[in-house]
Amino acid sequence: MSKKINIAIIGLGFGAEFIPIYQAHPNAHLLAVCQRDPKKLKTIQDAFGIPRGYTDYEELLKDPDIDAIHINTPIPDHAAQSIKALKAGKHVACTVPMATSIADCKKIVELTKKTGLKYMMMETVVYAREYLYVKELYDRGELGKIQFLQASHQQDMDGWPNYWPGLPPMWYATHCVGPVLALTDATAEYVSCFGSGTIRPELAKNYGSSFAVETAHIKFKDSDVTARIIRSLFDTARQYRESIDVYGSKKSFEWSLVEGEPHVLHTAKLAEHKIPKKIAVPDYAKRLPKSIQKFTTKGVYDLGKKTHLSFTQGAGHGGSHPHLVHEFLTALVEDRECYPNAQKSANWTCVGLCAHESALAGGKIVKLPAFTQG
Repeated sequence: MSKKINIAIIGLGFGAEFIPIYQAHPNAHLLAVCQRDPKKLKTIQDAFGIPRGYTDYEELLKDPDIDAIHINTPIPDHAAQSIKALKAGKHVACTVPMATSIADCKKIVELTKKTGLKYMMMETVVYAREYLYVKELYDRGELGKIQFLQASHQQDMDGWPNYWPGLPPMWYATHCVGPVLALTDATAEYVSCFGSGTIRPELAKNYGSSFAVETAHIKFKDSDVTARIIRSLFDTARQYRESIDVYGSKKSFEWSLVEGEPHVLHTAKLAEHKIPKKIAVPDYAKRLPKSIQKFTTKGVYDLGKKTHLSFTQGAGHGGSHPHLVHEFLTALVEDRECYPNAQKSANWTCVGLCAHESALAGGKIVKLPAFTQG
């Protein structure tokens, strides 16, 4: 594959992490970056030698040489910027979540069908080494029949600016939802969710949601399997954790409870003391072009400044960043759907949106929209 895709990145905080990955990938030409602050834009351009810089997203979209936009901006901007890029004829990769409304998810899905352009929600956990390890076990049949899955994403967002204070936990749930659905390539059919506890009044007033923790059950379409997801953002004591536990008839995988400790693999039908085994999950850089393999274990987020554990955990979300870039670029070069594509991204995102709706209604079952289910 010798074709090169001209890429532009908007959002250069977390987004800076992806600059050297695109620059090193054999199918990418990082043509432009977009940052509202001219001084910050120049700093980034000079640091990485990027040819074109824009302070105005509308102007960037007018550039006829740009093939695809990678969006790393704040959550409330994702949908509008994705929609504008698709309307401008650009392929889109967007950090999670896809949107904060079902209506915007639908617009993006409809635009990809109308234009034939590609959309990929850059869900990190489904490309993290822990997930890739469990997926490998599943694909080889070592787990047996999947009986149940659960995932958690817990963090303390106090002190984070702008839109974060009081954000409903399930509005940002794809790190939990993605892996439980992706493992068997399942589709969520309906959800039931309960809210628990309360956050401080000054936080609750921002979105009209007082829940400290939201837990949801997801019913898989055409399957006897369900999954549970747990999400918290404020006023709940917990070290940062993104995790997935997978329970199979032959083997089960449980994510470590504390960062830095081994994960556990359980094997059925052994003597009780032999069932659990602490394991070290391997890295999967071998699946990538040699030029970007190093980025599974070394990140450059924010030009080396001190960062939150979520960005440094496993050297950038479990080493997922170069895998995400590679999937997006190869899908464009091969003219195939990205994983996850727009419809699947909408299903994963709408699980959280529907779950919060369910929590507000006391656990009422809420069906996923038809446009997310194929």
